[in-house]
Amino acid sequence: MIIIDMNQISLASLMMYLNMNKTKEVDESMVRHMILNSIRMYRTNFKQEFGEVVLAWDSKHYWRRDYFPQYKAGRKKGRESSDLDWNSIFDCLNKIKSEIKENLPYKCLEVYGAEADDIIATLMKNPKRWFSTENLIISSDKDFIQLQRYPLVKQWSPVTKQYVNGYDPEIYLKEHILRGDSGDGVPNVLSPDNTFVDGLRQRPLSKKKVESWRDADTKDIPTWSDEIKRNYQRNTSLIDLSKVPEDIEEQIIKEYTKPAKGNRKKLLNYFTEKKLRELTENIGEF
Repeated sequence: MIIIDMNQISLASLMMYLNMNKTKEVDESMVRHMILNSIRMYRTNFKQEFGEVVLAWDSKHYWRRDYFPQYKAGRKKGRESSDLDWNSIFDCLNKIKSEIKENLPYKCLEVYGAEADDIIATLMKNPKRWFSTENLIISSDKDFIQLQRYPLVKQWSPVTKQYVNGYDPEIYLKEHILRGDSGDGVPNVLSPDNTFVDGLRQRPLSKKKVESWRDADTKDIPTWSDEIKRNYQRNTSLIDLSKVPEDIEEQIIKEYTKPAKGNRKKLLNYFTEKKLRELTENIGEF
């Protein structure tokens, strides 16, 4: 399986277009071509080794936000202060997503309450259940490093254009939990829930302390206050991708077992309708 983090790939394609053309106006046709061509490229490069493509998107609703309302709250503030028209951007990406789901001959997974991370993690947790070959995650998100603790899992970064390796996934996960994730609004274990939403500074967490706590059993650290233990549990629930709620996992598996909506005939009609001439010439690579 080649499983593609479509939120990252789609947004990266759109931002690349805006930056290359030094514009703030979204050209739907060009963005469509770039997203579809990325899928074609990854399939062409990796299908022989890893098998067929599966596409994963975030739901508009995240279970993590129900658990932790501050989750990714800073991203909305960032968009509000941006000079880009984010409504137009999301309208464009959502339209192309609907087209891909309807026409491309691949499993397209979007599950209420789940992020693409949850979909990918659920399938990678027990890949032998689904596949007999190695599986490739297409994403630059380092959150997926932890999934390399499972067998048959590799990751390719579109940003660096190389495999993501050289990490011990268990150590990486423990350090990630201790340090938190500022990009997702998750403070380190020394800092309160409202750190990022209220513009507070995180309490310093030294490298030495991270390494000491990383290598110890949390139950055997008498110096941890109840607050730190509570924050460690908070971060574990948000960051450790083995903690996806069971009902979400069940829905992901249910969606995965459904056949793709699209097929080769629909694909050709779609490319013709959207005047995707270059992609039509290479339709055999889809």
